[in-house]
Amino acid sequence: MKRKILFTVITILLPALLIAQNASNKNFVKLGVSQINITPDQPVIMSGYDARKTPSTGIHDSLFASALFFSGEQNEALLISADIIGFPFAFVDSVKKVISEKTRIPTDHIMIIATHDHGGPAIHTYEPQLPQSNEDYIQTLKEKLVTLAMKAMSNPQPFSMGIGKGKCNMNINRRAVFADGGVWLGRNPDGVCDHELDVIKFVDAKNNLIALFVNWPCHGTTMGQENYQLTGDWPASAARYIRKLAGKNIVVAITAGASANINPIYGPGNDFNESEAVGYHVANEVWRVIDQIKTSPDKSLKFVNSNINFPGKKGWNDQFPQTSLPTGSDVNIRLTGLKLDDIVLCGISGELMTEMGLQVKKESSYSNTIIITHCNGLTGYICTDKAFSEGGYEPKVSHLMPGAERPLVRKFLEMIHSF
Repeated sequence: MKRKILFTVITILLPALLIAQNASNKNFVKLGVSQINITPDQPVIMSGYDARKTPSTGIHDSLFASALFFSGEQNEALLISADIIGFPFAFVDSVKKVISEKTRIPTDHIMIIATHDHGGPAIHTYEPQLPQSNEDYIQTLKEKLVTLAMKAMSNPQPFSMGIGKGKCNMNINRRAVFADGGVWLGRNPDGVCDHELDVIKFVDAKNNLIALFVNWPCHGTTMGQENYQLTGDWPASAARYIRKLAGKNIVVAITAGASANINPIYGPGNDFNESEAVGYHVANEVWRVIDQIKTSPDKSLKFVNSNINFPGKKGWNDQFPQTSLPTGSDVNIRLTGLKLDDIVLCGISGELMTEMGLQVKKESSYSNTIIITHCNGLTGYICTDKAFSEGGYEPKVSHLMPGAERPLVRKFLEMIHSF
């Protein structure tokens, strides 16, 4: 008799419980992922080093772009990361516009991010004039990024996510003091360096790993100006090793943290063993971290954009600090924020010095704050005031006058605290 009563109760309550669960699941954010090969199919001028003037001679490893699409009940957000040195504002705005027209996602809910790879094709990030082969590639790249976005947005699914933090010491402060007293590109083991490696893990409804978001503060410069083979440098190497460890072709979105003054411990040179080594150690730390990450459904999705203008300057000729600086056009910096539950992704359209990134993370009201550079355009180097008093490559080529450090950090924090 008791069994009959229990069976009756279950048959009555189970449908109601399933309906309630499905109704609850509607409040969760869904995820769509995709990736696409963006390797040029013909020789192109490469970006990253002025001394490299002739086209690429081959392909060492393929370049990829990855997409993560988040679809909430009221908001949507799209994050694209690609093995490119940096995206010009015009390129970003053009691609966003097409994606928005085809999918109706607002343009200001899209993050287009470069890994800052110095072994990839030139797309007018720094180069005013390029041959037709590069112009053809630029058009193809735009089309592929649109295709990538549409694929990711075509069928978002329920997912769970979690964040973990590791440490990778394969990066180093590059502002070295030379014998003449000048600061130049080198290795400074005593300089400030952020070694934190952030990993966001995404799993499907059956707890299968489907994607990873990785952030680490480091230039993509293990391969130098002597290299004429197309490569994604350490970010592409890390992604390959991660997929190998996963045993399947998961989507891996690599991004660079605040690393204007941070290089890999190897290079720039012409030894791919060094590039592979950095990627290998990054991947191993990622894999160690994800094993400890607990996941849960994402219930919150928020997006915010901000802009700030600063007085501009022109470059100078040597590595020493200057008493006066030639004025230039004002510089606009774009800030982009994406909040997934208690994880905040903070994008900036430039190369932010590591000290400023550390300051933002320290003062953020969210412990899981990630700084993403080369996001939605490229403003160039964004230096601390101290760097200008020291001289060196970064302040020399920066388009910004001194004095941007404190107001920019404040603006960043205002954006974060607005969530």
